[in-house]
Amino acid sequence: MITLYQFPPAWGLPNASPFCMKVETYLRMCNLPYTTVNVLNPAKGPKGKLPYITDGSNIVADSGLILDYLKKIYGDALDARLGSIERAQALAWQRLLEEHLYWCAVYDRWAVNENWALTKPAFFGALPPAVRDLVAALARRGQLRALRGHGVGRHTSGEIYALGCADLTALSDFLADKPFFLGAEPTALDATAYAFLANLLWVPIDSPLTRHARSFANFIAYVKRMKQRYYA
Repeated sequence: MITLYQFPPAWGLPNASPFCMKVETYLRMCNLPYTTVNVLNPAKGPKGKLPYITDGSNIVADSGLILDYLKKIYGDALDARLGSIERAQALAWQRLLEEHLYWCAVYDRWAVNENWALTKPAFFGALPPAVRDLVAALARRGQLRALRGHGVGRHTSGEIYALGCADLTALSDFLADKPFFLGAEPTALDATAYAFLANLLWVPIDSPLTRHARSFANFIAYVKRMKQRYYA
């Protein structure tokens, strides 16, 4: 049995971490049986972050490596039909979501004080009061350090939001009126796209990034379609 270790659900989402939500969505898309364990401290993970899975004696960390493992062990039910061009497109969009748009969202949640006031209880509210503020402050400091190390955190607020909004516009243009990102049937890319878009559309944060995401009717229809199909 596969066990998924992840943050507890928050904000009405399966997970406020798009990487955790990505893995759970993929498991559901492939009809793979699994159980979940909610973890409050990501440092307990084998790579110091969440999610990770156990499958028998195997332990796999990092959402991308988890999906690679699941495809290898249980078959590639979603992407086996894809040609080389579609696989290249899927990888490029995945990288945009996970390596660029993600950091704009990190800035939105963790650096902007009014949004941090909402992020803090979502991720740390279940901790004992005696340690909650300290753990949250240390985690925030680490995220802001990583944000600056990535490079996005060195820009102004307006520049960061412009970068993230450009990503969203490109994603919307590519999705167009297709049911799923690569056509009529869902692929592994949709596990990633759904997790990231739902974490912009369905969170209580009001910002230039979330407002821009909500301005696209095809995003709204898409996340509803994915929720009805895999989380009904």
